[in-house]
Amino acid sequence: MSVSELFLSAQGRATRTPSVVAAVVLLVLAALFEALVEDPLARTLTGLIAYPAFFYGGTCVLAKRLHDRGRSGWWAALILVSVVAVWPHPAGFLDFGFFVVLVWAFVELAVMPGERGANRYGANPQVLTVA
Repeated sequence: MSVSELFLSAQGRATRTPSVVAAVVLLVLAALFEALVEDPLARTLTGLIAYPAFFYGGTCVLAKRLHDRGRSGWWAALILVSVVAVWPHPAGFLDFGFFVVLVWAFVELAVMPGERGANRYGANPQVLTVA
């Protein structure tokens, strides 16, 4: 699977390693963006481009990994809302609930293996096909 396919398409399935690496890359890029762009006006203006790009890439990566686990890609919305709610650090009581969602997402997507064999989202990406 190419990098562009991982970040730009929500179709199909992705294994743990590329998904975790892609998620870490997106989080690091978001943190770097916020660290480098200090001026509030500049952050707002450039954020109109950067944040939707981070969200779209995150949605695609999460959807592919969720598909590999046999889950709907729509669960990515709950995960992304939770990330936004606790970014850069949890502040309120409701953030505990969002944190629980993120712990579930970590276990579900970074620890658990994908479904064996094909599922409704496609063939198992770990199975090599010989043509």
